[in-house]
Amino acid sequence: MQEFSLDFLKCIRCGSKLDLDIFKKVIEIEEGILECKKCTLCFPIIKKIPIIWDDFSKYISERIMLGGKLFNSVSHYKMKKFLRDSLSNSKRNNDDRTTLENRWTAIYQNSQKSKFYSLIQNELSIIPKSKLVLEYGCSIGIMSNFLANFHQTVFGIDRSFSAISLAKKTQKDNMDYFVADSLSQIFGKMKFDLILALNILEFIEPGDLLKHVYQQISKGTFVLSDPYDFDRGKNSVKKPLNELSLRKTIEEVGFNITTKTKKPSYLPWSLKLNLRTTLNYKVDLIIAKKGDTDFIL
Repeated sequence: MQEFSLDFLKCIRCGSKLDLDIFKKVIEIEEGILECKKCTLCFPIIKKIPIIWDDFSKYISERIMLGGKLFNSVSHYKMKKFLRDSLSNSKRNNDDRTTLENRWTAIYQNSQKSKFYSLIQNELSIIPKSKLVLEYGCSIGIMSNFLANFHQTVFGIDRSFSAISLAKKTQKDNMDYFVADSLSQIFGKMKFDLILALNILEFIEPGDLLKHVYQQISKGTFVLSDPYDFDRGKNSVKKPLNELSLRKTIEEVGFNITTKTKKPSYLPWSLKLNLRTTLNYKVDLIIAKKGDTDFIL
């Protein structure tokens, strides 16, 4: 974790400032604990990655294989104890997400040259420089890393420890990544100038995300895209949106959609699942604004 990130992070339960106990630091904080003194909630920093989860034992319950690997990777006795206690309190879950998240990390890594990313980068390159940028569902950091070239401070959030581990390998000095839920208030009442949420609406209730993002932007831009592939079985969202209802909801929340993206689009996004299989999506892009801006899209 970059030490400057401590100035931005807040307790996701009570919103208080977090204290930092560093166990190992070289350039970044490689191992340590973030603690809220008010509600005693603790968040581990492991392999340079803060895991900002309200119930860490529950997070590990869904990733027991990851929990074992994390325990073997840490060295400080306090971190060993924290992970041992968390693992002992976790409930064994037959649906371990570790393998699935590792697989999708590899898929995104092998699909970085998809035309989709260059098309999105072209759209982002005309947005004026911002002080604070946040990307939800940043995965391996393709877009967050790109944004760090043009904006002052960039943060990326994803649920996958595997994906964030890969993102950290190409991280720039003005950015940081966190394992966290997109709807958690890890930055408290902090306001951002630019927020991205690319192709994640099938993993989180779209309406909830839109309201959450609206509260996080004081005057700026929201960029989101999705292929509307909501069929996730028992994990499907309860209120999926299509290209028309999404735009209607965005405007009802309070955003203004740019003229260029008022109509649905069909951007190609190719994901290489393996040597013989490629998943081809047609992704819809929406750029919305809150407040007055000094640029027109």
